[in-house]
Amino acid sequence: MEKKQNKIEFQIEFGKQIEKLRTEQKLSYRQLAQRCDVDFSNISKIEKGEINIQLSTVLELAKGLSITLKELFDFKYEIDNE
Repeated sequence: MEKKQNKIEFQIEFGKQIEKLRTEQKLSYRQLAQRCDVDFSNISKIEKGEINIQLSTVLELAKGLSITLKELFDFKYEIDNE
């Protein structure tokens, strides 16, 4: 159960990072969706940590935000190895 919780927490933190980057660029969900191959309704779900996305979606988000993958994952998250 704890591992599942860690995954959910990571999804939430990743989503917060997407929202931060999107709002810094003053982009709406639709505007970001138009820049990448992701449905605009899924952008909201990603930002809320409601869905687990594929690597191809991660790549599309980075392209849509015009940032590197490294920048996309540049947020604090503590990995609990226990």
